[in-house]
Amino acid sequence: MLSKIDHLGIAVNDLEEGIRVYEQGLGLEVTHRETLEDQGVVTVSLGIGESTVELLSPTRDDSPVAKFLEQRGPGIHHVAYAVPDIEAALEDARDAGFRLIDEAPRVGAGGKKIAFIHPKSTLGVLSEVVQST
Repeated sequence: MLSKIDHLGIAVNDLEEGIRVYEQGLGLEVTHRETLEDQGVVTVSLGIGESTVELLSPTRDDSPVAKFLEQRGPGIHHVAYAVPDIEAALEDARDAGFRLIDEAPRVGAGGKKIAFIHPKSTLGVLSEVVQST
């Protein structure tokens, strides 16, 4: 059901520093920037091949990304996999015994349908499934 890695989510304390590191240091280019108020995060996507690196910076102290940074510091927050049908992917994951954070898709950056799978089901890695709308 998974078709490719859509993006790697990287939590950062300082978004502008993160952009500098990935643009100047690694030669990637910003392709999208968006604030997701409901998730308490600003996302910046930097293109690499068919995938992206997604920098995540919290906009409030109670957001999941803020809690991640407080507990673990900057680093890889999640791996996102592209799927052709997110509802079917969630059903397959549920049937396989995976613990879902999102029982139904919600809207993420760029208007894409997203859902998260709990890291306890995926060997400690927060996983996201993504379907373009």
